[in-house]
Amino acid sequence: MSTVGAIVSPRAKLGVFGGSGFYDFLKERKQFRMKTPYGYPSAPINVSKTGGRSVAFIPRHGKHHEFPPHAVPYRANAYAFKKLGVERILAPSAVGSLRAKMEPGDFVFSDQFVNFTSGRRDTFYDGPETTHISTADPYCPELRKIGIEVAEKMGLRFHQRGTVVVIQGPRFSTRAESKFFGSQGWDIINMTQYPEVVLARELEICYANVSLVTDYDVGLEDNPGVKPVSHEEVIKVFNRSLELLRSLILEIVRLVPEKRSSCSCGEALKGARLKV
Repeated sequence: MSTVGAIVSPRAKLGVFGGSGFYDFLKERKQFRMKTPYGYPSAPINVSKTGGRSVAFIPRHGKHHEFPPHAVPYRANAYAFKKLGVERILAPSAVGSLRAKMEPGDFVFSDQFVNFTSGRRDTFYDGPETTHISTADPYCPELRKIGIEVAEKMGLRFHQRGTVVVIQGPRFSTRAESKFFGSQGWDIINMTQYPEVVLARELEICYANVSLVTDYDVGLEDNPGVKPVSHEEVIKVFNRSLELLRSLILEIVRLVPEKRSSCSCGEALKGARLKV
């Protein structure tokens, strides 16, 4: 059941961005559209109650996957959450594996990213107030810790950390590119983590990525049984693990403390603005 409203927007301290295959979250919800200075978000925003907590949800690719990764309105999505009062974002996503040990169906709690995108609008600060935030540790340590503890309690196969390479898309990597990424010691590959995580940080919102490995990237072709990645295979594996992912996200939401205390995400702009 959903209700649609265009004037009064509810408040929520927690937000979830749904990735490929994750276009809906909770059935009982209030749904509305919000126009931001950066345009409209990818889809109408759903706000639901679960365990006494209000949670906002936006499928980052749109309700029907109409926004390819390079065209997602990242700034509008993040800004809309900020206007709702969101302080923490959980961002599940489908990823390819650059490591044989990270198998399809595994979960990865990313702790670093490497950006290979180009031309994306990746900041809220285009001047005249120059702002340099730190992204030394881009993912919220408190949210990551809770996610890892929940995954362990659920008996999931997961990896506590991983470096995600973010490519421009919408094409997948060549064999040469994939082998290069793997040779650098990087772990997984995705098309949407950047600039999403950085924009959240510019808004002083905690952000944690929960990656679901859907395939081996093409650079692992020399390993027995590894086939080149296809979108069909990505969605098939994602759908197979979707209920586990929902349960994981819901339990993280339940355990997140009411107030932020053990991270500095809420002070990301402190000392970041250059004034002459």
